[in-house]
Amino acid sequence: MPQTLTPPAPAPAPGRVPGTAPDPELRALAERHGLTVSGARPSLPEYTRQLWQRRYFVTSFATARVTAQYTTAKLGQIWQVLTPLLNAAVYYLIFGVLLGTKNNVPDYIPFLVTGVFIFTFLQNSVMTGTRAISGNLGLVRALHFPRACLPISFCLAQLQQLLYSMAVLVVILLCFGQMPTWSWLLIVPALTLQFIFNTGLAMVMARLGSRTPDLAQLMPFIMRTWMYASGVMFSISRILEGKHLPQFVVVLLNGNPAAVYIDLMRFALIDSFTHKQLPPHVWAFAGGWALLAGVAGFVYFWKAEERYGRG
Repeated sequence: MPQTLTPPAPAPAPGRVPGTAPDPELRALAERHGLTVSGARPSLPEYTRQLWQRRYFVTSFATARVTAQYTTAKLGQIWQVLTPLLNAAVYYLIFGVLLGTKNNVPDYIPFLVTGVFIFTFLQNSVMTGTRAISGNLGLVRALHFPRACLPISFCLAQLQQLLYSMAVLVVILLCFGQMPTWSWLLIVPALTLQFIFNTGLAMVMARLGSRTPDLAQLMPFIMRTWMYASGVMFSISRILEGKHLPQFVVVLLNGNPAAVYIDLMRFALIDSFTHKQLPPHVWAFAGGWALLAGVAGFVYFWKAEERYGRG
């Protein structure tokens, strides 16, 4: 019998799967039935609105973390204050007594404790932010919510711990003759700006840490180096006196955001720490760092929203 040759079927267009409708048809079908892509990143305004709707979750989650953090320790919540105090005692012994730093700084103990508490706030915000996604993959994969809730709530938990520590700081200040003055009201704007800066930086680290978990192991060394460059144990202004350093080094030391926020708190709380020890335009630096880190960190984190918890 004669055989009939059947021409081969035309190859599907690039990017299409045989037997499926073209992408425009699928898109129109989905729009007609109100379907959206699962896990798609919302627009920035919509993302901000969703985040605001979950503000009570953010605050409750932060409070729960603070409460549960030391539940297995016998001293419980006392460690929130005891940890930075012990660090301050070690720094006082090494830098204040052995290296003689206290001889060049009036009211050295209030000076040191303020620096330790404020830098601890920054350090813990960055460290917990680095693990915000990678350390909570179960929650990220199980529930649908704006992932920015996690680094924000972690920074809010650190702010709550700092406020508890501030009560002890006030007692230390009073014991060393620092009476409350109107300048103490500057604590509110200074801490507000630092919280915004910390949160923005934590969101940057949360995105980086979600793809590179080993970053959490590196961060303690980075933060320790940052602490030594931030004048926690010494006065930067006195170190710079009489030194002919390159101008860019002076700008870096004075513009260091950690040093800026520490100096603002010392200026607010300690009488002997006057405006002469503040770098020029210190409030502009504080506001600029908060705006830059807050906005850039939020946008940077949002851009990877649909990738968190996958892969």
